Amino acid sequence: MADQVPRPLPMTEDEDTSGYWQAASEGRLVVQECLSCHAVLHLPKPFCHHCESWDVGWREVSGDGTVFSWTVVEHQVHAAFPVPYTIVLVELVDAPGARLIGHLDGAPELTVGQPLRVRFVEPEPGVTVPTWELVS
Repeated sequence: MADQVPRPLPMTEDEDTSGYWQAASEGRLVVQECLSCHAVLHLPKPFCHHCESWDVGWREVSGDGTVFSWTVVEHQVHAAFPVPYTIVLVELVDAPGARLIGHLDGAPELTVGQPLRVRFVEPEPGVTVPTWELVS
């Protein structure tokens, strides 16, 4: 059997996003929010552009989402990701306006608004990545 090409891994120790990766390692999906005005801050940042507060934190969300948009990749750009696969933009049900990018194997039939559910994969010991699956 040929050796598998290692998958690119996220930088889990980034100052702005490490809380996201820590929660994922615990099987939880989180978004950053302002603790003063409760605005969702996505992409994560240390400052709320709504109320100008520096008081931010992480809020757990359900892991339920819907398809906002998608594209099917048919030309292989990295050996660790065999084609076809689908890049999906997921709108979180309990954090409107926060959209996460995900990966689906193959080229499933999708529609805008179709329900998705987060699942967690561990491409390497100690690294957990949230991804998505269709809700049947």
